[in-house]
Amino acid sequence: MSEHIAFIGGGNMASAMISGLHKQGFPVSQIDVVEPFAEAQERLKSHFGIESLSVVDASLRRATIVIWAVKPQSFKEAAVQVHAHTREALHISVAAGIRSESIARWIGSERVIRTMPNTPALIGKGMTGLFARAAVTDADRQHAERIVSGMGRFLWLENEGQLDAVTAISGSGPAYMFYFMEAMTTAGAEMGLSRDQAYQLAVGTFIGAGELAQSSHEPPEILRQRVTSKGGTTHAAIVSMDESHIKDLFVKALHAAQRRAVAMGNEFGDS
Repeated sequence: MSEHIAFIGGGNMASAMISGLHKQGFPVSQIDVVEPFAEAQERLKSHFGIESLSVVDASLRRATIVIWAVKPQSFKEAAVQVHAHTREALHISVAAGIRSESIARWIGSERVIRTMPNTPALIGKGMTGLFARAAVTDADRQHAERIVSGMGRFLWLENEGQLDAVTAISGSGPAYMFYFMEAMTTAGAEMGLSRDQAYQLAVGTFIGAGELAQSSHEPPEILRQRVTSKGGTTHAAIVSMDESHIKDLFVKALHAAQRRAVAMGNEFGDS
């Protein structure tokens, strides 16, 4: 890959992408990072040997790919500073909610790919959804795939609106898993285990269940039913959750996350 990549923002997600590229043999000498905060600059220097730019300058003109790893509320302001130098580049965004139409308008280019990764990308186990505008070429898609594959698995979407659902399900999803781990840890401690023991059991169970689901061709309903013998312990727990409408409430929560993703696009994606 002979491309030169510029990251706008050098936080955790940028670090995950840089780490994935580094493991694939992409030279850090072909990576620029614009990052104003000293702590993030020091982390990039110590981990990858990258000397970050504190402010935007004309050196960004060498970038053939620009990765926008900024917070949604900061995107427009950053684009105002960057766009004059990078109009010929492919632009890849990891900012939640900001629609590609807004990005294309701000940066003066239609070659825009939106992505929605999640935090397991930090250890190469992420899940990323991608959407490309019509001007994006097959070669552009291949570049994007190489970049995100270093963070884990990925999925292309044909409808940009689906990215709001991706945000709700996998983008925010790790927090839901940790939420249930919290509950399992608390319950285990109440049952006489130490919190550390309960936490190890919860984490191991999530890892194993996820790998089992990944290796199986059966839907989750069938996998659940195979663990749920009528009159047994699992059945008692499932009945209790059904009586409390846990599944319905969880689905409602996911819709709330999706609505917030849509709202963020409206709030931060103005002209």
